[in-house]
Amino acid sequence: MSSSRAEAAPAAAPLSRLLSLLASPQVGGSLALLVVILAAWEWGPGALGIPAFIVPPVSDVWAETLFQLRRGDLLRQTLDTTLLVIGGFLLGSALGAAIGYVLGMSRTAEVVLSPYLLALQIAPKVAFAPLFVLWFGYNFVPKLLVAVLIVFFPVLINVLGAVRAVEQAQIDLARSFKATRAQIFWKIEFPASMPALFAGLRIGATLAVIGVVVGEFVGGNTGLGYLLTFAQGQANTPAVFVAIIMLTLIGIALYLAVVWAEGRVLHYQTRRALPGA
Repeated sequence: MSSSRAEAAPAAAPLSRLLSLLASPQVGGSLALLVVILAAWEWGPGALGIPAFIVPPVSDVWAETLFQLRRGDLLRQTLDTTLLVIGGFLLGSALGAAIGYVLGMSRTAEVVLSPYLLALQIAPKVAFAPLFVLWFGYNFVPKLLVAVLIVFFPVLINVLGAVRAVEQAQIDLARSFKATRAQIFWKIEFPASMPALFAGLRIGATLAVIGVVVGEFVGGNTGLGYLLTFAQGQANTPAVFVAIIMLTLIGIALYLAVVWAEGRVLHYQTRRALPGA
């Protein structure tokens, strides 16, 4: 009996934390604000004389969502976009972090590669999408590459800045103890860069959605970007709102996943207390 109670206690702990979080004033205020926004969305446009085909009420958007779900299009398109967003985020983050570490540890590599990386970042990513379509055709590759390009640079800059900010005294102390270059990286530079890396990942989590949608706009026949373009061509404003909301939810889910991973990895970091926290 005592062992079963001991097993039930850890299982009930997350539920109790969730309930206490929902009962907190901050979450209550956020939910109240959501109710106000939905009410204003439902009745505000009609009160201001705005036609429903311009700004549809939230009830029309909800009805369109149910219609798309019954057809099966919404889930399929959402899944296609979600997989591309995750793939673009992972590839862009890995590439940006790897090159950021290389540039941070080698001044020569930074001088040689920085002008070209900067030019790649300055060039508008929308302009690359048609080019990728010409090179790779109407498939998932152009969408994935645009997402990789957009995610790549914020992660690279954050990692590069963090590695460059490591105190030289720490490096000299490690060398005085005969530490190898790999040991210096894994014991000093890599741990010091983790907070900045996760800051870049937070930015990349939101930008990955933009990259995939840009690719779907230009050369896609699947995904939420295609659904949005198709709905726009039919003047189906509720469907446009549905696609926008689903894209927002994908970005929020990926962002929260990064926040969760950051909390797990950087659990040792202390945070200052904020008023009302």
